[in-house]
Amino acid sequence: MPTMSLSPGPWSTGLCDCFSDLNSCCLTCWCPCVAFGRIAEIVDRGSTACGMSGTLYTLILCLTGCSCLYSCFYRSKLRGQFFLEESPCTDCCVHCFCEECALCQEYRELSNRGFDLSIGWHGNMERQKRLAATAAPTEERMTR
Repeated sequence: MPTMSLSPGPWSTGLCDCFSDLNSCCLTCWCPCVAFGRIAEIVDRGSTACGMSGTLYTLILCLTGCSCLYSCFYRSKLRGQFFLEESPCTDCCVHCFCEECALCQEYRELSNRGFDLSIGWHGNMERQKRLAATAAPTEERMTR
C-alpha cells in the first residue's frame, strides 16, 4: 500500500489581506502588543496570559527595536498546530519585513478557526463547553 505524504495546507487568508478584517487590521497596526498577546495566549493554549506576552513583546521592541525576534516563534507554533504552509517565506522573514501583516494574518487565521481572541483561551474553552451542552443531539426513538 503506498504511503500518502501530507503537505501543509494554505492559510485561510493571504498575508496582505489585512483590510478584509478592519478590526484586526486596526488592532495590529495601532496596538501590536495586544494583538500579539491575544495570539500567544491562544497558541499557548492558555499557559501564557495575554498581558504577559504583550508586555514581553513591548519590552523586546523597546530594548532591541526588533519585536520579530519573539513573534516569529509564535507564527511557527501556530503553523505547526494547524499544519499550515510556511509562506510566502520563512516565519522570521515574514515577521522581520511585514510584522503587522504577519500578526494580522495570524489573528485572522485564529478567528477563522472559531476563536474569539478578545476572550482568551479559557473564555473560548468555556464558550465551547456551553455550545456543546446546548447543541447536544436529540435522539429519536423508532416506534412500530
